[in-house]
Amino acid sequence: MKNEFIEVFNDHFNNTNLPNQLKHGSRLIGRWMKDNKNGTSEVFAIWEYDSYEQYNEIESKIRSDERHIKGIHEWYENHGGKEYVLQEYIVEIKNEELVCTVK
Repeated sequence: MKNEFIEVFNDHFNNTNLPNQLKHGSRLIGRWMKDNKNGTSEVFAIWEYDSYEQYNEIESKIRSDERHIKGIHEWYENHGGKEYVLQEYIVEIKNEELVCTVK
């Protein structure tokens, strides 16, 4: 993510995404960022779920939460629209499953 957008993005996470994720049962382990020293930073969060199926159930609830969807849409519009934000500020998006190796 371009550094010029980090504060806006972090505020959005803390005020919009985090409360909605928690409301639907997600468990945040932590969220960090790393300055890449090139005008961009990597921002990543680790969430814990009991299973991949639970993750999918929670994501389905989040995506069908009309109040949340409206808030996300308004946030994008306030920052130039979704396509603009994705093209101008977001360098890469990943959503990957991590598997615990502790027995």
